[in-house]
Amino acid sequence: MSWSQRISEALAARQQGNLLRTRQATQPGESRLLYWQGRHYLNFSSNDYLGLSHDARVIRAWQQGADRYGVGSGGSGHVTGYGVAHQQFEEQLAAWLGYPRALLFNSGYSANQAVINTLMQKGDLIIADKLCHASIMEAAMHSPATLRRFQHNDQAALQRVSSRASGGEKLLISEGVFSMDGDTGALPMLAAAATQSGSLLMVDDAHGIGVMGEQGRGSCDAHQIKADILVVTFGKAFGVSGAALLCDSQTAQYIEQFARHLIYSTMMPHAQAVALSAALECIRHGEALRARLARNIQRFCAGFRSSSLHRLAVSGAIQPIIVGDNQRALQLEQHLRQQGIWATAIRPPTVPPGSARLRITLNATHRPDDIDRLLEVLNAWH
Repeated sequence: MSWSQRISEALAARQQGNLLRTRQATQPGESRLLYWQGRHYLNFSSNDYLGLSHDARVIRAWQQGADRYGVGSGGSGHVTGYGVAHQQFEEQLAAWLGYPRALLFNSGYSANQAVINTLMQKGDLIIADKLCHASIMEAAMHSPATLRRFQHNDQAALQRVSSRASGGEKLLISEGVFSMDGDTGALPMLAAAATQSGSLLMVDDAHGIGVMGEQGRGSCDAHQIKADILVVTFGKAFGVSGAALLCDSQTAQYIEQFARHLIYSTMMPHAQAVALSAALECIRHGEALRARLARNIQRFCAGFRSSSLHRLAVSGAIQPIIVGDNQRALQLEQHLRQQGIWATAIRPPTVPPGSARLRITLNATHRPDDIDRLLEVLNAWH
């Protein structure tokens, strides 16, 4: 089979299954709006939970950082790319979250890949929740370690997997808030299982950091547990981009020496680190923003009464509306778009077959009438 045939058949299969993804060149407005083809839409697909991507304090910090340091870092952090702004933000982040060290990465995807690929060796065991993010699963599957998955948040299933003998080390992985179902990881159960089985506990808190816990410290803080390895990302509640790994000093030094994702990537711009420092201060003092987000979530949950759609019973900013059929999910997406609402249909392989959905995300900048309009359209869908 030629390259052309292989590609054509793969694309045709995606098209036939209503699984073809298409990027749309939108223009962001404020966090609650976006513009597309000359029209504005209420944006219910963004992970900008606190609206910090358009916060004047964060924007001004980036501008000031660019004026001082330029717009690029110019190299790997192991050459000349790592600067005082990066160091200061790492120290600020580590102190806030209560870890000896923080290491900056360009994305949560690369941070998760770096941890798993660097730490795990042949004979080791990775124990992961079945709904963990693709970045975790891909790294685990390509790791020389053995991967064992357990049913989502299932204590009995976790016990069966974690009690198996292993000649090497064990790494237990979950998420703080699961990105597609919107529910929280069973973190106290996981922490107890990690202790009992002698595993390191790794938590990806991309969707919990900034939103949950005291001062927005995230899911682990909210559940009063301490992960051995914590990954946080900055493209959601921080409103910027990038990620960080939080861990002890020895692990951080090991990652610095052996993580190819860190060593062979250009460091994030210095100005970005300055903006992230400003965003962290906004989060630390963001009780009013989190309270506004909580009110918006409550308003949506209380007002959802659709007889033909199923809302997963979760209480966070991610509100999945399960449709099931791929084509019907696309039809609902188009119906909402016609009504001036932007909410994206999520289909396999991002979610399991038969569970296509609209992933509604709420943020602190949504107004009550925005949510009421969304509810009106969803509740009228047949």
